[in-house]
Amino acid sequence: MGQGGQPRGRRPRDGELGAAVARAQEGDESAFAVAYRIVQPGLIGYLRGLVGEEAEDVAADAWLEIARDLGRFTGDGAGFRGWTATIARHRALDHLRRRRTRPRTTALDQDALDRAAPHSTPEQALESLSTARALELVRSLPRDQAEAVLLRVVVGLDGPAAARVLGKRPGAVRTAAHRGLKRLARALAPDPGVTDEGPRNAGGVEVNGTGDGDGIGHGIGHG
Repeated sequence: MGQGGQPRGRRPRDGELGAAVARAQEGDESAFAVAYRIVQPGLIGYLRGLVGEEAEDVAADAWLEIARDLGRFTGDGAGFRGWTATIARHRALDHLRRRRTRPRTTALDQDALDRAAPHSTPEQALESLSTARALELVRSLPRDQAEAVLLRVVVGLDGPAAARVLGKRPGAVRTAAHRGLKRLARALAPDPGVTDEGPRNAGGVEVNGTGDGDGIGHGIGHG
């Protein structure tokens, strides 16, 4: 169980989200609007990490598909987050194929280093920046690490759910997220105690253990 009695990997509003989705499937348009308001901020953050300024257009395409196929969805609020993230990812990849380019990357520049005060954890390093700046830095990571961080931290998925979205093993996604967050922390506030190969993730959960690695913090892009 997480803080506040929430099951590990669940976000505080997932109960409300699940109830709204169930009502929306029965035709309640106001309930669909509630689900949209809960999910959209994280979805936009994730898409900005993939397609940059065109995230709003891609999100609009994704929501058209979500609304069309809503009756096919089965699951709770956390499951709905994962389902919508999968649809959004497919639309983003389609968009990138049409553009015939990879997600834009941005170098970690001195301006970013100057803005951040020394921190010892990846979550604190991210929280020292605005959401827009944090997303820009996440996009500088290798693709697998960037997507893992975005899905875990911005969308709020647990390890297995993020793995399903990416079509990878949970262990691979946990490791990518761990390394991405450590890389960001080291770039923002060099600390001899922060390494890529540390045995624990940002929240102190063993990366190579049997847990799902849900100690990763949620520092940016909350819905």
